This record gives sequence, structure tokens and C-alpha cells, in this order.
Amino acid sequence: MRSKKRILSGMRPTGPLHLGNLHGALINWVEMQDPYDCFFFIADWHALTSDYENPGAITGYVDEMMIDWLSAGLDPEKSTLFLQSLVPEHAELFLFLSMITPVPWLERNPTYKDQIVQIDNKDLSTFGFLGYPVLQAADIIMYKANGVPVGIDQVPHVEITREIARRFNFLYGDVFPEPEAILTQTAKILGLDRRKMSKSYSNAIYLSDTPDVIAKKVAQMITDPQRMRRTDPGNPDVCNVFEFHKIYSDPATTQTIHHQCRHAQIGCVECKQIMAGNLIKAMAPLHERRAHFKAKPALVKEIIASGSQKARAVARQTMDQVRAAIKIKA
Repeated sequence: MRSKKRILSGMRPTGPLHLGNLHGALINWVEMQDPYDCFFFIADWHALTSDYENPGAITGYVDEMMIDWLSAGLDPEKSTLFLQSLVPEHAELFLFLSMITPVPWLERNPTYKDQIVQIDNKDLSTFGFLGYPVLQAADIIMYKANGVPVGIDQVPHVEITREIARRFNFLYGDVFPEPEAILTQTAKILGLDRRKMSKSYSNAIYLSDTPDVIAKKVAQMITDPQRMRRTDPGNPDVCNVFEFHKIYSDPATTQTIHHQCRHAQIGCVECKQIMAGNLIKAMAPLHERRAHFKAKPALVKEIIASGSQKARAVARQTMDQVRAAIKIKA
């Protein structure tokens, strides 16, 4: 019997991590390390579902992602941090689950339907892309996770996993718990252009950006589009820079900026400079840790290898139970 409930989540290594990743996931993961038994993995096989034509880039981002995780505060002494492809049992469980998962369950997946329409520069008409929720289910139930930390838009992903686990248990006996979606609170972080922060839009502030780069990017941020001149009153409620002030500036500064903007007592350039300074200050501890791990590539690789060995030990036990349940010998 585990003393703590277990959670599992992962990220695809398709590019450098940015502030959206930090506030959308990493900060929550760090806070969960003490109350939960945490398994966090780099989903390199998942990345192949859409980036199969350029696998070398995926490999190149693995170590960088782990460095960002460690810099944000994930601790290999508290959490199991591992690489999906170093635990081949994921592929075996995926195979078994694919045998029992109805195709209509996958075709109705909202993410699948949305991405087929939105991503028009890649051929996504592959079995791997259609079946990625099955691999995702294998990732989660392999470790008998009690919960998966997600935003509200990702709840359907967890529900498919619950359905697959329920179907397996119905056919072969109770092996897997049905994981719950753990809704996480996230700060509102948009990109420089007020769209979702994404490397695809070239509108992101990355965790690896230096202070000079951060300052230059903040200077490009869109503010109140109706404020044409310095003497025009602004509306902080529609200003992306002010949203960042809410996160990175202290309450007194934020209140002052709000008042000054509405009464044309501060210009957008000065407002951005103040926010950039506070953002850089807030990121300083992360940048310090990042420099530490960046200078020790062997240590980063050892953390990945050690965490993957720990994860695989759990995965082997699960697969022994799975094979016994479906009466397949190892």
C-alpha cells in the first residue's frame, strides 16, 4: 500500500520550454512533489506522432528539457524523472491496449479533430497520431497513477484513459485503477502578440532566454491597441503587459501602474521596462540553477538514466500482472 497517492504527467520534447510551460505545468508539478508520489516523463515517443520526419531534433531537446525541469525546481530525490523511450514496457502495454480500444473512441477525441484541421503543414493521417491517446493511456496506467494534473481543456484526454482502463478491467479482471483528472490552477500567460504562447508562433519567452533577450522581447509586446499616443489614457484590462505585471510585479507596483495607465501618467515603453525588470528578477533563481545544470551534462544524463531505471522497475511489475491477466507468457 502506497503512503501517498501517485500522479503522472509528461511533456513532449519538441522545442525549448517557455513561460507558458512554467506556469501551465511546471510550477504545479513542483508544488505536488511533497504531497504526492510523482512520476514525470519526457515523452519522446509521443513527439514522434507529429514530428516523425525530424527525429533528430526530438533527441536534441531531451537533455534541455530535463535541465529546464531541474531549473524550475523538480527534484530527482522527490520525483521519478524519466525518459519514455528508456522504458520499453510502454510500447508493450500500448500494443495490448490498442487491441481493445474501439476506433470511434479515438476519432471523437477533440484534440485529434482540432489538430487535423489546424496543423496543415504535416501529414497527420497516420495510425500513430490517431492512436496516441492509447499510448498516453499506457503511460498513465502503467504506473497505476491515481491522478493526472491537467488544465480543464485536457480533461477529455484523461477520460479516454479511464475508459480504456475500465475496458481492460472488464475483459481481464481488475488490474488498473481509473485515474482522476487533477485540475490545476494556472496563471494567464499569453505570447508577445496576445496569442497562446508557442514556439510555433515565435511569440514565446523561453526559460533559457538571457536577461537581455527577455528585455528585447518584452519591448515588442502588444499593449492596448487603442492607445495611439503617450497622452492617451490606456486600458490595462486589455493590455498583455499588465497581465504580466499581475504575476511578476508586487501588488503596490501593479496598482500604481493600473492607475497611471488609465490616466496617461505612464507610457507603454516605461511600463514595459518596469515589468521586464521584475520578470528578470523573478527568473534569476531559475537561471542560476539552469547555469549549474547546463555546466554538468553528465549529471543531467545520469539523472535521466537513474530515473528511467526506477520507472522501469515499476513498469516491469505492472507488465507481469498484465501478461498474467491476459494469459500471455513473457
